Amino acid sequence: MNIRVNPESLNQSRRTGGPAAVTVAFGDGIGPEIMKASLAVLIAGGAQIEIEPIDIGERVYKSGHSAGITPDAWDSLRRTKVFYKAPITTPQGGGFKSLNVTIRKSLGLFANVRPCVAYAPFVKTDHPGMDVVIVRENEEDLYAGIEHRQTDEVYQCLKLVSRPGCEKIVRYAFDYARAYGRQKVTCFVKDNIMKLTDGLFRKVFDEVAAEYPDIEADHAIIDIGAARLAAKPERFDVIVTPNLYGDIVSDIAAEVAGSVGLGASANIGAQCAMFEAIHGSAPDIAGQDVANPSGLLMAGVMMLVHLGQTEAAERIHNAWLCALEDGVGTPDIAAEDAAVGTQQFAREVIARLGQRPKTLAPVSYEPDARPIEVWTPQPKPKALKRLVGIDVFVHSNEEPDALAGRLQACLNPLTELKMITNRGVKVWPDPMPETFCTDHWRCRIEAKPEKALNKAMLVEILRNMVLDGVDFVKTEHLYEFDGERGYSLGQGQ
Repeated sequence: MNIRVNPESLNQSRRTGGPAAVTVAFGDGIGPEIMKASLAVLIAGGAQIEIEPIDIGERVYKSGHSAGITPDAWDSLRRTKVFYKAPITTPQGGGFKSLNVTIRKSLGLFANVRPCVAYAPFVKTDHPGMDVVIVRENEEDLYAGIEHRQTDEVYQCLKLVSRPGCEKIVRYAFDYARAYGRQKVTCFVKDNIMKLTDGLFRKVFDEVAAEYPDIEADHAIIDIGAARLAAKPERFDVIVTPNLYGDIVSDIAAEVAGSVGLGASANIGAQCAMFEAIHGSAPDIAGQDVANPSGLLMAGVMMLVHLGQTEAAERIHNAWLCALEDGVGTPDIAAEDAAVGTQQFAREVIARLGQRPKTLAPVSYEPDARPIEVWTPQPKPKALKRLVGIDVFVHSNEEPDALAGRLQACLNPLTELKMITNRGVKVWPDPMPETFCTDHWRCRIEAKPEKALNKAMLVEILRNMVLDGVDFVKTEHLYEFDGERGYSLGQGQ
């Protein structure tokens, strides 16, 4: 396994050969139980780690920290650069931010890596040959969480996608495939509808794929791709996709493989990394010693590989596979009369350290495994950017014809009203009477042919709207970049 190393991303253990400092959060709900079990296995299996415990989650939220994390915890994460995290609970009600999103974005953990493997016949699944890795972009897309209420009836959420963000995650997916002997990378997007944002992701995917001729590359529209993943996961090897789609399809893949409770994930950045189970805190079964620690334990194995402790990772992973082969399982995967508790499951794995599975494929980690190098964005020449118009979003209960008449009276001689849309559908000029409309209108104003436009003109137009009582709630400038339109057309335009 030849994995390139980024020296700046290495934990202290890689640089000195000593134990690795790891920030550990025991979490909420079942978190403390499964973390206790997982750490017991990791340490018994030879993991060389020094634990720095931090308190995050529900108690911290309720103590007045709206993000669920304290400054001292941030200091630990910056110092160790490795975070082993149990699931946490976000309190119900407004004002509480997602801690996972906060950590991922604040520490630049751009890649979420989720292996989804079937363990048939020992874990029930309809797809015994499944072995898929989901590589999900972790920082952008709708998970930026930028939302606004704009009218009585309409809310919006901004989808932000950048070229560097796309290129980082796509390159990581191809580097991962090459490092781990994978044969194919598939891009999941919805670029037939979101031609600019998802279109950019696919365009970058195609550009990067050309640099990896040894790896097959293909695409799937997210809806049919998710359906095929659920029905025939053997079609896929590595899937790379934007944030929201990745969140959805990785849970689909984990469930198809056999159980979300077995799912582990790594969150990788240039400087830091976080390792966690993919499931939640399950407060309804907390304290009952029935939770499956497997997802968190396998995340710990991924952490050991990241730290270069591949011998321990291999020993623990194979012992866990042996436990599955021997029918050892918590109630979510084992027969009722054969199920064991959380801590007993850990003891059963420990008892099999040094053994290798006989039916399931044994795991082997190369001794020289290293973190995959994170691509650094390179400066590129700026495009020639030309202002050609403005979209003005208006809150109004008027009919489109009446609204158009008012807006046209606010324009200057160099501009014209090109269209009005409602929820993306053109309703002026030439509306279709069947189209349902809300109180939120996009009014597109553009420079007339061969006329120049500047921001002072747009300010004048908006001033005229204010004087006329037009309630605009948002504006978006329309630009061309190197002569290419940088905005979408209206449906029906």
